[in-house]
Amino acid sequence: MSFLNQVLFGVYPYICLSVLALGSILRFDREQYTWRTGSSQLLRRRQLVLGSILFHLGVLTIFAGHFVGLLTPIWVFDALGVPHGAKQILAMVAGGVAGLFCLAGGLLLLHRRLFDPRIRKTSSFGDSAILIVLILQLCLGLATIPISAHHLDGHEMLKFMTWAQGVFTFRPGIADVVADVHPIFKAHLVLGMTILLVFPFTRLVHMLSAPIWYLNRRGWQLVRTRRTLPRRPEVAAPIYPSTPRAGQRPASPQTPAE
Repeated sequence: MSFLNQVLFGVYPYICLSVLALGSILRFDREQYTWRTGSSQLLRRRQLVLGSILFHLGVLTIFAGHFVGLLTPIWVFDALGVPHGAKQILAMVAGGVAGLFCLAGGLLLLHRRLFDPRIRKTSSFGDSAILIVLILQLCLGLATIPISAHHLDGHEMLKFMTWAQGVFTFRPGIADVVADVHPIFKAHLVLGMTILLVFPFTRLVHMLSAPIWYLNRRGWQLVRTRRTLPRRPEVAAPIYPSTPRAGQRPASPQTPAE
């Protein structure tokens, strides 16, 4: 069990992060045309808009919360006077609300993709599979909230912060920090790292470029209008004297009337 724990939380994180970085660079360099999401907005547009808003609002909140909560050194919260228990409760409430929003939006998007025949035919296996994996990850994350309610002192939260920061600082033996946490937390961590592993090979890659390209996008758009444009005034073409043909006598100029 200790060996498996070392592999999952001491070695596997570096494999996932390496594939994430190198895979994203190679895909952007060699297959830029695939660096996008396939659009199906013409089909079931209302369901798409509602599901997309809920899903993206929730996932962005969750990502920001995990990034700040896990990678911010604990001494920063201590210097700001934020108790560990208060941070734990904030993470539970904000993460729970954002998770429910994201789950509702994800289910709407998955239902639309699986049960509309036209959308299903234009969807790849990866499009549906990654959405199912994300929904499963959301369910695991929501399932950790009742367990976290039994540790309101923030002690368990500190373990995950220490582990995440230890991975990025290459701290030896960091996997031992999460060796005794609840299995649901471990499943949540492993599936989260697996999402990073497959990230470069799915439609999720658009998350890396959307904040840059879409906010600073330049281009041309052809627009057709139904308005009747005013006709341009016709200009008479100038009349030039014709050149006489061979054997033809040139016309004499007109003599003005006296």
